[in-house]
Amino acid sequence: MAAEAKQTCYEGSSVQSFQFYLEHSGEHEAILQCVHHILPGLFKRTGTDKSSLDVLGVGSGGGEVDTQMLTLLQSTFPAVPITAEIVEGSSQLSANFKALVAKTTSLQKIPFVWHIMNSEEHERQVKAKADVKRFDFIHMIQMIYYVDNLTNTIKFYHSLLKNNGRLMIIIEAANSGWDILWKTYKKDLQDDVITEYRSSGDVIACLKSQGLKYEEHAIPNTFDITECFDPSSQTGRRLLNFMTAKDFYQSFTPEIRTGMLDLLRNKCSTEKDGRVFFNSNMSCILVHA
Repeated sequence: MAAEAKQTCYEGSSVQSFQFYLEHSGEHEAILQCVHHILPGLFKRTGTDKSSLDVLGVGSGGGEVDTQMLTLLQSTFPAVPITAEIVEGSSQLSANFKALVAKTTSLQKIPFVWHIMNSEEHERQVKAKADVKRFDFIHMIQMIYYVDNLTNTIKFYHSLLKNNGRLMIIIEAANSGWDILWKTYKKDLQDDVITEYRSSGDVIACLKSQGLKYEEHAIPNTFDITECFDPSSQTGRRLLNFMTAKDFYQSFTPEIRTGMLDLLRNKCSTEKDGRVFFNSNMSCILVHA
């Protein structure tokens, strides 16, 4: 049980921190812009002539992106039955997702199965079954940082794809501000929750090592972190806490804090009109079955 006790998802105050970050970063808006651009064509290529379409979301959070993707799939194939299975370790975010489904009339037609557990526990449960369900579309959005073993996780979820299916992984881009911050201060930031920071470069290296076919799409995004450089700013403090996954002013020595702030300003961001904009570019990687 000790292994299961470690936190790999958002609960309690970390949910509020995550929601605060989403409001300030524009991350979901950037992801949705990419999703609306890429998925209609992808769904047509992979879903045509299928009698049903099965979707698996891994680390789906509060469902803000999932509900849009499912709505897109419905509009692409209005006459085809769709099923959705959701793997999410946070009971709070799963409750938010269920509430969102309840408010979205078109999604009432889709039967949902909820697995409130982390991806490793779900993998163990699936492997224990004789009959394994396969999926047309599996997505892992901003969650690959939390898995124990990147290679095994990708191998397992890729094995659940039907013929012509796709596994979509959205992750921070290589050489983004996140990548530079977390790899520069690796020993100070990595802990029991994020034991190994990963960016798109690590995922692509893993796909290549497994001989998997993929395509990559850029998701450009920046957000204003100017207030992070004002020690009296609550907004700045909360952003720094989320970006380092720790209490910034309590967890690090003054020297490390100074070094991180210098890195954030000079290597992870660009300045415009006196404001500092953090490079939070992401990558959307579509892995073929």
